[in-house]
Amino acid sequence: MKYRNLGRSGLKVSELSFGSWVTFNKQVDANLAEKMFGTCLDAGINFFDNAEGYERGESEVVMGKALKALSHPRDSYCVSSKVFFGAKENPLPTQIGLSRKHITEACHQALERLQVDYLDLYFCHRADPDTPISETVWAMHNLVTQGKILYWGTSEWSAEEISEAYEFAYTNHLTPPSMEQPQYNLLDRDRFEKEY
Repeated sequence: MKYRNLGRSGLKVSELSFGSWVTFNKQVDANLAEKMFGTCLDAGINFFDNAEGYERGESEVVMGKALKALSHPRDSYCVSSKVFFGAKENPLPTQIGLSRKHITEACHQALERLQVDYLDLYFCHRADPDTPISETVWAMHNLVTQGKILYWGTSEWSAEEISEAYEFAYTNHLTPPSMEQPQYNLLDRDRFEKEY
């Protein structure tokens, strides 16, 4: 397996990650999930991606159980989650978005579901038009300083939104985003190749 630095950080992640967007809850039982994670770890994959919104948090529960059952040292792999959509079927206004409250609560819930003490990577799953980017940057910075997350980033943000977050973080001596997770595949390449 080949590894690359995550952005400009010193963290090395595998070129391939194992994600759970196609949720486990109804498609993969716990035994198969454990085998899949074991195969990934044996192949050198060290980056496992998840989100609060994947099967309303159940995907994180399955991932947490599988990784715990495999007994690999926690310092040998990276776990990510994403915040924005919430983990409830019919979320209340405080259970979605990128407010300081939701970011903080969602992080605590992800840690519990994944059975880890910290998240290596924490993504803002979408930009939130109802929350100032400054509030989101402060919330993520606070989680970094508390040791609950190590790196934070964005997913599906525009170049302008990412620039605003960087500028606010650097101006205020806060932890800036380290990564962006855009949609990029053989069928959908335009935004990534033209905007970034």
